[in-house]
Amino acid sequence: MRNTARWAATLGLTATAVCGPLAGASLASPAIAPASLYAPSALVLTVGHGESAATAAPVRAVTLTCAPEASGTHPAAESACAELRGAGGDFDALAADDGVLCTREYAPVVVTVDGVWQGRHVSYERTFANECVKNAGSASVFTF
Repeated sequence: MRNTARWAATLGLTATAVCGPLAGASLASPAIAPASLYAPSALVLTVGHGESAATAAPVRAVTLTCAPEASGTHPAAESACAELRGAGGDFDALAADDGVLCTREYAPVVVTVDGVWQGRHVSYERTFANECVKNAGSASVFTF
């Protein structure tokens, strides 16, 4: 019985010695909760040949971060972020360039966008008739 009491006392003192400083530190300085679990604007854009993202293998992928400043592997990050801000983050509202003439060949290209735009989750997919139509679909967002 004495060994059991000694074992319990040793275990209790060890737990207090190990966890005591940790508990005191967490009580002394409360953690500040983040305003959002997501970064304000961080996207991954992919392009592949095919009619849907389910059947097309990605050929290229770029990252686009628009906050706190434009960055990422997108070749025109600053203008792409400005274009998205102008469209309110709506990829369907991106202005197509009417002055571009493209052939009528059908070689489908699918673009996907996944990530966060101004704190909300974004998942977008669009199929263009060919690469030329994709590039004309926006001033800079889809041109990568």
